[in-house]
Amino acid sequence: MTLTQATFGADTFLKKAGLVLAGSIFIGIAAQISIPLPFVPLTLQTLAILIVGLTFGSRLGAITLLAYLAEGFAGLPVFAGGAAGPLVFLGPTAGFLVGFVLTAFIAGLAAERSKSFVVMALGALAASALLYIPGVAWPMGIASLAGATGDWTASSASTIWTYWVSPFLIGDAIKAVLAALIVSGGWAALSKR
Repeated sequence: MTLTQATFGADTFLKKAGLVLAGSIFIGIAAQISIPLPFVPLTLQTLAILIVGLTFGSRLGAITLLAYLAEGFAGLPVFAGGAAGPLVFLGPTAGFLVGFVLTAFIAGLAAERSKSFVVMALGALAASALLYIPGVAWPMGIASLAGATGDWTASSASTIWTYWVSPFLIGDAIKAVLAALIVSGGWAALSKR
């Protein structure tokens, strides 16, 4: 059982659709809270994604991220810095965007296994770490194979570490723990009702 199921009762199509819409809006707002860095901005987007995954569960969390990506692809300014449109999926952050679906799914799996803060924190940390696989695979070579151009394509391992990974590791770990604290706190508050 997920936190949303415990809070809102039985799943219906309308409830799920409402949660997907609310979750994608939440992520879109969090993406606008940003610290600009070269290539990839530091945002609260991943915190929101982890909260959605931990709260909604694996399947509904992943569906919410697919809806979020579709909204951005369609031109709604939901990505960091208000970015939108199909060309964002050929830009430097495309690997991370695609990886967000996996991030929500993995965080959701952890939350479906246990309401424990420790399990959710470990799941959120794992989900955050695995986000780097598509995130860095894209600029290291997949982007150029897909026809993307720019000085960031075919980046070296040292460039990837310097600009795409190391500035975000501590922040991602903090966001993972914070997401687990928020959701486990939600469970604790619900159990007191």
